[in-house]
Amino acid sequence: MFPLPWLVVSGQPESRPAAVAVPPAVQQAVRDLVEVSPVLVELGERFAAAGFAAHLVGGSVRDALLAAGTGATPPAGDLDVTTDARPEQVLRLLRGWASSTWNTGIAFGTVGAEVRHGGAATRLEITTYRADRYDRESRNPEVAWGDSLVDDLARRDFTVNAMAVSLGPDRTVTDPFGGLGDLLARRLRTPGAAADSFADDPLRMLRGVRFVAQLGLTPDEEVVAAMTAMSGELARITPERVQAELSKTLLQHAPRAGLELFVGTGLADVVLPELSALRMEIDEHHQHKDVYSHSLTVLDQAIALDEADPEAPSPDLVLRLAALLHDVGKPATRRHEPRGRVSFHHHEVVGAKLVRRRLQALRYSKEVVEDVSRLTFLHLRFHGYGTGEWTDSAVRRYVTDAGPLLSRLHKLVRSDCTTRNRRRAAALAATYDSLERRIAELSAAEDLARVRPDLDGNAIMEILGIPPGREVGEAWKHLKDLRLERGPLDREEAEAELRAWWAAR
Repeated sequence: MFPLPWLVVSGQPESRPAAVAVPPAVQQAVRDLVEVSPVLVELGERFAAAGFAAHLVGGSVRDALLAAGTGATPPAGDLDVTTDARPEQVLRLLRGWASSTWNTGIAFGTVGAEVRHGGAATRLEITTYRADRYDRESRNPEVAWGDSLVDDLARRDFTVNAMAVSLGPDRTVTDPFGGLGDLLARRLRTPGAAADSFADDPLRMLRGVRFVAQLGLTPDEEVVAAMTAMSGELARITPERVQAELSKTLLQHAPRAGLELFVGTGLADVVLPELSALRMEIDEHHQHKDVYSHSLTVLDQAIALDEADPEAPSPDLVLRLAALLHDVGKPATRRHEPRGRVSFHHHEVVGAKLVRRRLQALRYSKEVVEDVSRLTFLHLRFHGYGTGEWTDSAVRRYVTDAGPLLSRLHKLVRSDCTTRNRRRAAALAATYDSLERRIAELSAAEDLARVRPDLDGNAIMEILGIPPGREVGEAWKHLKDLRLERGPLDREEAEAELRAWWAAR
């Protein structure tokens, strides 16, 4: 990070301090950001030749400034540009230079483009300065073009995203709202009043949660107060947009601080009330583990296992959702037992249903919903077998029930151990190590990933002389249970067992 704890500004409002010299680290960062991309250099030249200004804005500027002084390369990716040119003028300037353009966002002043240079493709979104007004009943703005870069930046969600770098020859940094200073101080502020910003677009509150997780920022008191007072406004936002922001937060390296803000401000009450409900009261006579803190720790540990696994795609949204939500059935199943004990019988069953319902409401894909719900249902299965030697039958059933989720279940169960008792933690880890060895041993002898009956449906119908129907399915299930219990059977033994089952039936 930069060694200088003060702002770099250009063209700032009169109420702000006078502009100061740009620190060398910042100058180099913005030069690197622009000049590392021939596309940005050429774009700036094309717009300047036509008499228009063009500025790089948004996350790419913020991330390049974060990288300054660390020796890191400015981040690459999709780039956002703002300009005083109108959309139809932007399209004319891109004609013959961009390999393709699209205008799906042109009603909001945005033209998309892909530019190829040296075999590499760069995607750009170029947006005309905006001076919108919001009706504050939906998040749809009344679109209006603007003529001022500073006014355009004033519309942005947070000061750290309200900085611009000129693509003209001077490469000027424009920071009218102190975004660089906030970045240096790791502070999250809005360019104007936080309440006004969130009233314009309540989704910005969830974006703030994400930036706390992603960038390690601390929201100022005004931001926290506005989030707390206005959390109910999130009901105006479509579930798809809410889900996208929640997922982005969970996929960060260290989302815990963001989630604590999410719950502490009441935003979770609107989006994910099952998480807030984990903050159960603990009275002096019925002590039990703080389920909310436990769940956040399980998530921390699952992320560590996720990121350490070179064979699994990371970040793994399914694993992280399951780690965060695996105990959501506890509030509904809590029972006070004699001698001050507390039980949560069948909370995995209740939790799986709650998870399915909530993730469906947030419009997660069917696959994500089913996988997270299944992991929630299975997360206690390991503990049900006790600490003794695992039988072949128990191993087969564990693997079969987990199916393709087995590697995720391993990580979830290991992460679910948050005890501070080192001896108990070591014993649990050793027991799970033993289970994984047993799985490996049986997998070498049997195809545990595809446990099926020793006779298929056609053989069942032929042996019993019955047509297709419910009875074939019952016979198939009986043979599969037998296979799980005893392992592979030869043809003669399987037929004998089938006939005996049929006769007893």
